Amino acid sequence: MPEKLTPYQIMEKLVSFPTVSRDSNLPLIDWVQDYLESHGVAVKRHLHASEPKAGLWAHAGPMEDGGVVLSGHTDVVPVDGQAWSTDPFTVTEKDGRYYGRGCCDMKSFDALAVWAVVEAHLNGTKRPLQLAFTYDEEVGLIGADPLIEDLGDAFPRAKTAIIGEPTTMQAVTGHKGGLAWNMHFHGYEIHSSLSHRGVSAIMEGAKLIQWANEVNAESAAATPNEINALFDPPWSNLHVGMIEGGTAHNITAKDCEFVFSIRVAPGDDPKVWTRRVMDKVAEIEAGMQAIHPDTRIEVTEKFAGPGLFSDPGGPAETLARQLTGDNARHVVSYGTEAGYFQKHGFDAVVCGPGDIQQAHQPDEFIEVSQFEAGHTFMRRLLDHLNQD
Repeated sequence: MPEKLTPYQIMEKLVSFPTVSRDSNLPLIDWVQDYLESHGVAVKRHLHASEPKAGLWAHAGPMEDGGVVLSGHTDVVPVDGQAWSTDPFTVTEKDGRYYGRGCCDMKSFDALAVWAVVEAHLNGTKRPLQLAFTYDEEVGLIGADPLIEDLGDAFPRAKTAIIGEPTTMQAVTGHKGGLAWNMHFHGYEIHSSLSHRGVSAIMEGAKLIQWANEVNAESAAATPNEINALFDPPWSNLHVGMIEGGTAHNITAKDCEFVFSIRVAPGDDPKVWTRRVMDKVAEIEAGMQAIHPDTRIEVTEKFAGPGLFSDPGGPAETLARQLTGDNARHVVSYGTEAGYFQKHGFDAVVCGPGDIQQAHQPDEFIEVSQFEAGHTFMRRLLDHLNQD
């Protein structure tokens, strides 16, 4: 009989794999698959279409519909340029905390999920428990959609999806969606003393950024609808985080690039926001081409992630409340893969150990008490699945 690891030992192993999104996650997936299969758990691997990455499905219990799926992403953000006081890829315990990249976001939950699926299989759970591990969540929620679509008839269809992002074990039933485009402004170079004859890609890009500021101010001043009022901020917020371009201070910039993103509140229509952005881009581009016809704005979609908004009293929310004892309503403004599960017909909730404020930080950590609360949650879930 192969060794059965504790949740902590599994977390140690998962954190040891440096699964930064730009790199492969296959060593981690290989290990998880080998560990699950060594205990007799059925596994289906999902391969990335073009990169050395994979997702994973696993199933414990009877081959019937209506079970629970525990979902987490396997990638983490980089540690480059961050001042860590410990090895980021070794779990270090001190002062009641577990330090390490991914300890909070979200390899602690992943470890607990692996442990729970093995326990469910070995103890003969009466109702199904599944595992869904994704890739590339940190670069735009890219891996969930193809993973879910690839399930096919390999395993029965679960009814409830618990996405274990760090929520301090609160049941989150709503979050914002996300839209993002890469904006490449192609200008026309000329000496800056004759800038009226050239087209500065940077200054034209600044017009779109200034429009975003104006729209945000308008949204902040407006009265939010009933759904959006639950969120902080209670509107769909537009954002540009990085910008690059230009050749020299005395030449009108030939190029300017930035990512233009929107956190779309569930009470808003993403299609309406997309149309507004594209209309503004077309307006700016027309002004550029009136000066020089070779100028343009190249728009490339980066991602379009759905938001999550569940009706009160749904099966996922009810289950999470039952297991945590949390009776308050919670929504968050960051995005998760729960929206994709809801899009594919699962009743979804976000609930996992850790505090999102620690995610992506140097010396990322999870409180030991939060990890233990996650373990208690999983034990209660296993008991729930064994009830008649």
